[in-house]
Amino acid sequence: MIWVWIAVIIAAVVVEAVSMQLLSIWFAIGGAAALITSFFTDSVAIQAVVFIAVSAAALVIIFPAVRKSLNKKSEKTNADRYIGKLAVVTEDISNINAKGQVKVDNQIWSARSDDGEELAVGTRVKVLRIEGVKLIVSAAE
Repeated sequence: MIWVWIAVIIAAVVVEAVSMQLLSIWFAIGGAAALITSFFTDSVAIQAVVFIAVSAAALVIIFPAVRKSLNKKSEKTNADRYIGKLAVVTEDISNINAKGQVKVDNQIWSARSDDGEELAVGTRVKVLRIEGVKLIVSAAE
């Protein structure tokens, strides 16, 4: 059975390498556990139970943590180009009332003041950063 478990491990790793979707790596882990078990017992039933149990445990325990860490990647967008640019307030900015808009490069964006200062229509502001879909601005000097 040693060669069977080695074949299972190799097949699972190859499928994972081709798909890169975290589909079969769990079976490689289970196959490794079954391979180790095969050194201690000739019982195919025990080896199969170890394979199934370890594969399932790896899927249930490790997969959520791996998926969570992989999803932390942020998508870069071209919106970063607005940071540092000057904009004009087109709707009064009031953090308290959760309203305000600016126009930068002919694009209208929701905006909030960095320091909570209310900014009137027509005020020139500088874009400091982007939080979600809002530009965070401060009065231009």
